Amino acid sequence: MPANAVAHADRVSVIRTGRPILQEVSLTVRPGEHWALLGANGAGKSTLLGLLGALAHPTHGTVRVLGHELGRVDMRQLRSYVGHVDPRHPLRSPLRVRDVVLTGATNTVEPVPRWHPTAEQTARAGHLITLLGLGERREARWPTLSQGERGRALIARALMPRPRLLLLDEPATGLDVPGREQLVDRMDLLQHAYPQLSSVLVTHHLEELPPGTTHALLLRDGRALAAGPVETVLTDDQLGKCFDHPIRVARSEGRWSVRTGRPGRL
Repeated sequence: MPANAVAHADRVSVIRTGRPILQEVSLTVRPGEHWALLGANGAGKSTLLGLLGALAHPTHGTVRVLGHELGRVDMRQLRSYVGHVDPRHPLRSPLRVRDVVLTGATNTVEPVPRWHPTAEQTARAGHLITLLGLGERREARWPTLSQGERGRALIARALMPRPRLLLLDEPATGLDVPGREQLVDRMDLLQHAYPQLSSVLVTHHLEELPPGTTHALLLRDGRALAAGPVETVLTDDQLGKCFDHPIRVARSEGRWSVRTGRPGRL
């Protein structure tokens, strides 16, 4: 594992029912780096994120997370030190926002019976709720939240155990434009508030990337097409190959926008 790496996947492959999902993919995430995983549906993005989150083992290759190699560590314990944000959070109870965030301290979906947070945990939950722009909604119940508010609450929840690695699986799914922009603004704020925190974000859309995104990995048909600093990866040519479609990309004030079509047809 490279020195100081938070997560490292070395030539990993994942095969399910005889079908390759990932093939010989490598990735190294270092402290303070913010990676975007991009690719079409079925490219293997969420599968790779699951490996980095200690949710599954690779069929071939090696994955090390926070210095521990998958297959030689208690996966459940390791997961408690990784912040994993999944918009399909399986909560069924009408919990208040503050209680949802506090479940991040126990790494459970529902509150643990007879468990009571410490004063420090309560204070941290309040700080994160405010940081994610939900201060006025801390007492609101889960069913009454908008999709964007739920996403931001889940990010606060994931940050409760002070993880060094934050994984976000399509956090802007289903959001309208105001919801997306609020989410991107808060993710950008987090990157400044926690400069040593590393993150990996899965998305289909460059418009969803925070300005602080530092690196990108493009996946196509389970293989890494390009990986490295965003300036060298998120180009017209590379993205066109990744999505098998002519793409023109622009960046303004740190944010990306995309148009499709042949040059001169924008």
